[in-house]
Amino acid sequence: MEALRPTTGKRMLDATFGRGGHSRAMLAAGADVVALDQDADAERAAASLSAAFPERFNFRRTNFSALAAVRDEFGTFDGILFDLGVSSPQLDTAERGFSFQLDGFLDMRMDRDAAVSAADLVANLGERELGGIIFQYGGEARARRIARAIVSARRREPITRTARLAAVVEEAVGGRRGAKIHPATKTFQALRIAVNDELGALRAALTVTPSALQKNGRLGVISFHSLEDRMVKDFIATRGEPEIRGERYAFGSPNPDYCFRKLGRWLPADDEVKRNPRARSARLRAAEKII
Repeated sequence: MEALRPTTGKRMLDATFGRGGHSRAMLAAGADVVALDQDADAERAAASLSAAFPERFNFRRTNFSALAAVRDEFGTFDGILFDLGVSSPQLDTAERGFSFQLDGFLDMRMDRDAAVSAADLVANLGERELGGIIFQYGGEARARRIARAIVSARRREPITRTARLAAVVEEAVGGRRGAKIHPATKTFQALRIAVNDELGALRAALTVTPSALQKNGRLGVISFHSLEDRMVKDFIATRGEPEIRGERYAFGSPNPDYCFRKLGRWLPADDEVKRNPRARSARLRAAEKII
């Protein structure tokens, strides 16, 4: 709220509605809100806001990668917020398959109408492809060993449940051995990112963001993963300097992408992490469009 400054008369885009916490805060501040989410459960949760604020709140069930179409429908915005990754309601619902702590079908689709689930990836990808996903998106140093164990285990019995996959991963790496996080954490994260093409969707949305913001409009992105945070940081940085400098441009050259003023980075406070441990890895980066 501090970064985006929604007020009466402003039009804000909540690009990741979830269960509407940010949208409600923006509406309470007097702003009009357009909200997006690809999850049908989020669409149902948004119905109460549509009824309470019929003139000020609009919901569209779509991935934020469709930002260009949203801009074309509603025009430009005074603020755009992305809250990336999986939501707590998704994690806490066993049947969604996002969590190794709850046994359910190995789904992980944020849009359950999508064709490919995590179970499909685990069943059909080769060892090299699985290992690449687990290493690239999960940062898992033991990715090759885990992928080999998955391929071996699925020959004996299909892996279609979260508990089964978690057990295969844990056995592959030799148990927890005093680790603070479950050994399957990074594998589950990597599969989720791959199933939902989360980095591709973010890249597509960021590309459109400057044209979807009014002058003096603000962008805020909350990320929980280092790859996402790096993408956002680089995106703002490359558009935050009026000149390009380097060996090829010894005297500087006008930056054709220049449009942002960096506003800073926010981290969760200690008391917030105590109340909500899932906030511990959150990073909010914000910028203001000045051209």
